[in-house]
This record gives sequence, C-alpha cells and structure tokens, in this order.
Amino acid sequence: MQIETSSSKYSVKHYPDAIREWKQEGNYFSFTTAETILEVRVITDKIIRFRYAADGTFQREFSYATSARMEDAPIFFQLRELEEVFEITTDAIKVFIAKDNLRITITDKEGRIINQDELGFHWQYYLQKGGKIVYCSKVIQEEEAFYGLGDKPTELNLRGKRMENYGTDAYGFQKDTDPLYRNIPFYYGLHNGIGYGIFFDNTFRTLFDFGKERDDVASFWARGGEMNYYFIYGPELLQVAESYTRITGTPELPPLWSLGYHQCRWSYYPAARVNEIAAEFRKREIPCDVLYLDIDYMEGFRCFTWSKEGFPDPSTFIKELSKLGFKIVVIIDPGIKVDPEYFVYQEGIKNNYFCKRADGALMEGDVWPGKCVFPDFTNPVVRKWWADLFASLVAYGVRGVWNDMNEPAVFEMGSFPEDVRHDYDGEQVSHRKAHNIYGHLMTMATAAGMKKHLMPYRPFLITRSCYSGAQRFTSVWTGDNVASWEHLWLASVQCQRLAVSGISHAGSDIGGFIGEPDGELYTRWIQLATFHPLMRTHSASNETGFNQEPWSFGTKYEFIVKKFIQLRYHLLPYFYTTFWQYSTLGTPMLRPIAFVSQHDPVTRHRNDEFMFGDALLVSHVSEPGMKQKEVYLPEGKWYYYFTNEVFEGGKIITIPTPIEEMPLFVKAGMVVTKYPKMQYVGEQVVEELALNVYYNSDEVTHSVLYEDAGDNYGYKSELFNIIRFRQMSDSKQFRLKKKFHGKYRNTYTTQKVIIHGLPFTPKEFVVDGQVFPITAKNLAAGVVKMSLERKFEELIVR
Repeated sequence: MQIETSSSKYSVKHYPDAIREWKQEGNYFSFTTAETILEVRVITDKIIRFRYAADGTFQREFSYATSARMEDAPIFFQLRELEEVFEITTDAIKVFIAKDNLRITITDKEGRIINQDELGFHWQYYLQKGGKIVYCSKVIQEEEAFYGLGDKPTELNLRGKRMENYGTDAYGFQKDTDPLYRNIPFYYGLHNGIGYGIFFDNTFRTLFDFGKERDDVASFWARGGEMNYYFIYGPELLQVAESYTRITGTPELPPLWSLGYHQCRWSYYPAARVNEIAAEFRKREIPCDVLYLDIDYMEGFRCFTWSKEGFPDPSTFIKELSKLGFKIVVIIDPGIKVDPEYFVYQEGIKNNYFCKRADGALMEGDVWPGKCVFPDFTNPVVRKWWADLFASLVAYGVRGVWNDMNEPAVFEMGSFPEDVRHDYDGEQVSHRKAHNIYGHLMTMATAAGMKKHLMPYRPFLITRSCYSGAQRFTSVWTGDNVASWEHLWLASVQCQRLAVSGISHAGSDIGGFIGEPDGELYTRWIQLATFHPLMRTHSASNETGFNQEPWSFGTKYEFIVKKFIQLRYHLLPYFYTTFWQYSTLGTPMLRPIAFVSQHDPVTRHRNDEFMFGDALLVSHVSEPGMKQKEVYLPEGKWYYYFTNEVFEGGKIITIPTPIEEMPLFVKAGMVVTKYPKMQYVGEQVVEELALNVYYNSDEVTHSVLYEDAGDNYGYKSELFNIIRFRQMSDSKQFRLKKKFHGKYRNTYTTQKVIIHGLPFTPKEFVVDGQVFPITAKNLAAGVVKMSLERKFEELIVR
C-alpha cells in the first residue's frame, strides 16, 4: 500500500477531512465531511457496519453474500457528541468516530481497545480501470494474531502475510500459493484475549495485509466498489464465527448420506467400470455412499447430456446402483459448447443468456468441449433457466451436482477478460466486479434447481469457486491438490480455515488429485479426512492409469483404511449433530485450537490440532514414518480414543502414532453417539444407538444429540428430536441426566450406554429410580455398559 508522491489529484491518496454535519435515522448514523459520507449501522450490540461514500454518493445497496434472514436487533444504543469524537455505545462496545478525520476506534465497555484505525478509510482514483481503489488501514495491537480468509494454503495465523482474493484455477497449487479458488473477504483479529472479525463485503479483487508491508499496520483494500465492512465483536472467536454466519447465512441440513464416504476419479468410465467399483466396495465391505461421474459421462463434454457409448441407459444404470445404496453425483461446468445442434447452446443463444464482451461479441473461450460460451449467472433470468436444466438429471436419478471450472477457468486465457459484461441483477457491470461471484452464482442457481426438482429429498452440492455466504447452498473442496505430505498438512489447515470462514462443509481430495500417493500417505490422509465434514477420495488417475481406491495399496493399508471409514459411519449421529449446531447457530464444525483456547498464547501459532464438534480433538500424522507426535491439549481431562488413557490438558503431550492409529482424543464428560456397523446410510434399520459417555468428576458437562429423517424437509415442520445430556459425577458415583424434546419417531428402541473411565468398581445402577445389580455382562474391556429403554431420563451408577 505505497503512498504516492505525485501532486496529481488522480494519483495521490485522498483522506476524509473534518465532519461538517451528522444525522440519525433509527439505528443508522451518517457523518458528512466536505466529500465523504460515513454511514454507521448498528445491527446488534456486537455487529456494526461501516460504509463510506468517498465522493458523497453511495452505490446501490446490494449484496450476494448477506442472508435474507439477517435482521437488525440492537437492544440498546446511543450517541454522544464529545469534544473530539462522536461516541456510539451499545450493550457490548463503544465506537468512537474522530471529528477531524472519521477515524474509528472501538473499545469494550471497560475501555480496552478492540480495533483501531491507523490511517483509516482513504481512496485513490483508478485511472486505468475506472472508479476508485478504496483502502482501510488498522493499527496492529500488541501480539495480535489474524485468522480466516477461506482456503489460503498457509499457516492458520496470517500475521506477517499479504493475501489476495481473485478466484483462480490454481492447478497443483503449493504452500503459500495465492490467490486460490474461493473469495472469502473475512478475517479475525485476536489480541489480549479479545477476538473480533471484519467482513469486507466487496466483490472486486480484494487484498489484505497483516503486517507484511509495515509490521504494525493491517490493511485491506479493493480495486473498485465501496469500502463497506462489518465489524464483529466476540470477545470469543467462536462467537465471532457465529455472528459472521448470522450475516452471511447458515446452511440447510444436508442429506445424511452426504456425510458418508465419497469415491471419485477423473474418470470412472464407462458405466461398466462404475459398476465394478461399486461391486468392489460391497464385496470388501468398505462403507461408501457416493460415486461421482466426471466429465467423460457426457456426450462430447456437453453439459446435461450422456455419452451414448459409455452411458447408453443412465436411468437403469443409476437405478441399479441405488439398489446397492449408492448415490450418483455428476459434474457440471459453466462452459457450453458452441454447437448449433446442442439444445443448451440453442436456448442460450435464442434468449441472449451468454456473457458478452464490451463490444457486444460473445465471450468465447476453450475449455473441455472446445470452443465454449458461458452463461451470465449474474442475471436472475439466466439463473432460473439454468436451475430448470437440472430437471432432466434428476429424472435420471442424479442426487447431487459437482460444479467445477467456475472461477471461471478458461484454457490459455486463465479466466474471462475484464471487459466481459454482466447483468449483476440489473446493475450492468464489467467482469472486474463479477469475477469473484461468478462461480458463487452458478452454484446458487444449481442448488435452486436441484432443490426444486428433487423435492421432497435434499440435494447435495459441491463447488470449486464461491464467495462469502456460499455455505447457504453448497459444500466445497480444496481444489486440485498434489499427492504429497505437504498437501496432507495443507488439507488440514485449509479445512480448518474454511470452517471458521463460514464454510464448514469442506474436504480435500484424499490422497491428492495430482500424482500417486503410497499406501502410508493415503492411509494417513484417510485418517485425517475421517474428521472432515466432506470425505472424498478423488484423483486424476486417467492421466497415469493409477487406481486410487481404498483397496489399491495392499491388504495392510486396506484393513486400516476400512477401519477408519467404518469409524466415520459409526460416528455419523455425532457428525450430523455437529452439522445441526452449525446449521442453527453458525458454530464451525472444525474449530482450530486457537478458537478453543484463545486465552492461551501457546495456541496462537499451532496448526495441527482442531476440535470436530464439542467432544473430539484431532491431530493428524503429517510425516512419513512418524512414530510419535507432540499434541497440545486444552485445559481439562482428555481420553485417548483408542485406549481410554486419560491426559491432563493445558499442555503439550507426546503420543505414539502407530500406522493403525492417529492422535484422537475425547473431552472428558462428553457423550459421543454412535450407529451400528453399516455399509451405507439406510442399509439397515437402526435398532439401538450407542451412547459413549466419558466419565468426568471435575465439572458438570453438557452434550446434545440431534436426529431427524436425514433426507427430507420434515425437520422444517418440527419433525426432529433434540436430546440433551448432563453428566454430574463424583468420585463415588456416575450420574447422567437426559432431556428429550421432539416429534420425530426414530427407529431405535434402546440406547446402549457405554461408560468410559469409571474410577471405581460399580455394584449397581439406577434407571429412573429403579435399582439393578451390576453383573458380568455389564463389564467389558475396561468399560461399563448397559442397554436401556430409549425413554430413560436418569442413570446413576454406584
């Protein structure tokens, strides 16, 4: 962010001068200088939006990121005019606006600085492109750390780095490659135990500097549009995350089967090969729910068609796979082949649905089908047309769609030239403004179509490119990665970063898309991906002929891989509950250790440990031949999952890492729910649910289980159950209370309670006041277990 020295009005940076007047309308405040207007909107006591009009005129009030459900809910706020500042006070924070230059300082109620402008808002005319480059710079507080920004492939703490958002097809990206596929202009700051967030809602190319140019200044800017950002106060980082998803929206619940295991390849072809893969999964009893069809399933790569040679009867093909429990997900790219005989091209040309250059010529570029044109997804009419194209795929039995190449990517050109024009919901803009939301809107239209035509079932969507708020309608994966140990590490940090950037439903291409992993790397990747919300193996194996399925590396590795995929299916009720928490509250499913123990400075720079939900702590094995690993455990007691050994937290421990295990811990006091063994979701009627309870006498602990049908929208009509658990144990007795709420009739009638870590030998257990003796059948392998009627409300073991 260099300061120009030219005296030209158009080459220097401009700054607001003194406030001349101000006014209030409800929870909106405006402050006017000679040229600039600052609008301050109090959304809640912790969320404030700052919006600047550099030349006194605001642009259209419009955003593709914010949720229609976001409503202002300030409980209390007031403004005071002091000698040098205006002070806006809420129940949580104070906002000070300097009278002489509009610079902002935000404190908590005790006066501790949370966030403070350095130069604050300023701007520069963008002579080459038009409009303005808008800037904002902030003071970096002592020991401040920064997080967020989506899929950046680097350390979780962004201090000392500069990052850019401009969706890019980054084939074979490496550590620190930037920019990548997604465009999430939202970051966190953490200092002195205080957490906050800033969401810069601007779809132009945006940049963020966290002390790289000047080590005491953080700044963000855009090459067009407005300086329009939301300030979000925690003080807990997880509270910031929840507030951010209040602004940008939470997802609907996915189909439960989408949380199972997915198998993909470029490409499984023809239909007979897909059937072989499906049969092999069932023969080997390796659980799997989803198989993908890459671009070769189409006729000449034409979207919404089927290869006559490879897939001559798609309806029968998909129907037979569904009998084995498989769902089919197909790829759809934005490039529409230039072919007068092709119905999608015909309709798009007839109705003027495709993007054009500034001179009116069609935007043409080569992608997989050859010369292509591209729908203008910023036009709502085009989005509706695109959505209805999915009726044919649904009619064949397709249950999910994979949107790829939608940065947008174009061979040789990289992407669209900046002079391409877009409707932008009636605004008429260049590609400079539309680039970062092109894939976002393609996927939004795809999701709308799949939801409409699949009713009453839930669709599954996955996309490569998107903007803030995409969590409302899609999952993502980390893109075209590489079969390397570095990329295994990147998969971990990227999925953590995406989760706290609003997009929890994310995963990586297990084993690497490019290249060939060995058995150890693939196995360690499977172990990590077991604890990512999206679990998908995907490879470009058509280039090498290499097979990358769970059985491809020999029986030793197959056994371990199978064990972890089975663990994934056992844990589905816990995973689904964690997704429900994300869907209702916006709480990230993956929680980096700094977000769990933000007051501990040790966690600020740690990358490997994360929580999956409330109970599970995960740390992957990141090097070949690693025999042990140092793992940081937050304060409290933790059970090592595979042995039930108990560790005291608040420190780094060393844990052995044999190939058949990984560092996995359960928080003491929690209830972890499990399904019985299954090959796919819905294979069998679940007759008993396991409640694994981890003894803790140090404090009262709370857990929750959410359940519904898993693949329809009955939950929106209150057909769901919420079961809350509270453990209140001491050194002489174990006590678990359960509270049930809901209208959904589940299939299981009993719950098997399995108590881990009981420090005494029990003699009896009491269920809702009725006493039973402990017998040999209640004791096994260091645990105490009993099958109880599902309706039980209290269990005491003593």
